[in-house]
Amino acid sequence: MKWIKSLIIIMMMFGLVAGIANSKAVLLYMSGVKEKAVWYADIQQEEIQSYANKHNQPPIEPRVDKIWKLIPGYNGLIIDVEATLKQMEQGKSKNKEEISYIWKEVEPKQTLSQFGAYPIYRGNPEKPMVSFLVNVAWGTEYVAPILEILAKENVHVTFFLDGSWLKKNPDLAIQMVKKGHELGNHGYSHALMSRVTSQRVSDEISKTEELIKSITGNSSTYFAPPAGDFDQKTLDIAKSNNLLTVLWTLDTVDWKKPSPEVIIERIIPKVGNGHLILMHPTKSTVEALPTLIREIKKKGLKIAPVKETLSTKRIPPVESPFNL
Repeated sequence: MKWIKSLIIIMMMFGLVAGIANSKAVLLYMSGVKEKAVWYADIQQEEIQSYANKHNQPPIEPRVDKIWKLIPGYNGLIIDVEATLKQMEQGKSKNKEEISYIWKEVEPKQTLSQFGAYPIYRGNPEKPMVSFLVNVAWGTEYVAPILEILAKENVHVTFFLDGSWLKKNPDLAIQMVKKGHELGNHGYSHALMSRVTSQRVSDEISKTEELIKSITGNSSTYFAPPAGDFDQKTLDIAKSNNLLTVLWTLDTVDWKKPSPEVIIERIIPKVGNGHLILMHPTKSTVEALPTLIREIKKKGLKIAPVKETLSTKRIPPVESPFNL
């Protein structure tokens, strides 16, 4: 019969607890706790939103400039209020000073593809990134040394290949791709595009594009007209082939065989956010390249292929955007 007594005692205890839980005093206390929690959450959200209003950076829309023509946009960077609040509710931050704000990128409303056929001379001036455009139309002597320097410095570039050169040197093109470099279209026979027929322009671009695809399996995104020579028909035909026409912000003029010191002085004092730097596989470039890379990095600029510099993605990464 002891088990019956134990059962009775347990039932009495449950009844007592239930009575207390349903008592008016307890219900009022619990209600107050809930109201306080809601009030505290509202205060937290207000603080986070206030901070966001001060520090959010809206996206920059692409635009057509009188001088630089088509300039890419740049992602905005804003605080994710809901995610930050949720993180606080999980106990990861106990007060305002300890808040670890969660950021997210916001893309511009427009893209480059929504604009007409314009040339591009630079990336967005707010983006701390630059690109080397290496136009390759003759010779192979200095291609391998350039690839070696780039690998040593952990830098990737965009090689714009002439189709006739590519046809003779497919192994070098494959090597460029394997090493993480981007390939662009540089026409087929180094023709001056403004001086030839529309059909010739189309053939120059399409023939080289077919070679790039067949040899590397990749398609190009950009077309660099030989000698920087183009007209509106060139831009239109490139766009019809899903290619953006890219030129340069700064020119090494390495084809004139200057000393490496001249190239460095020509580029370093002027280089800045979003710049596209033109060069060729020459002895002068090989000799100047290591110093160019180091000095550009010293200025807080990242060197990347054209596709990255012209993208809207932000630098540095979203995970640690600022020291606010």
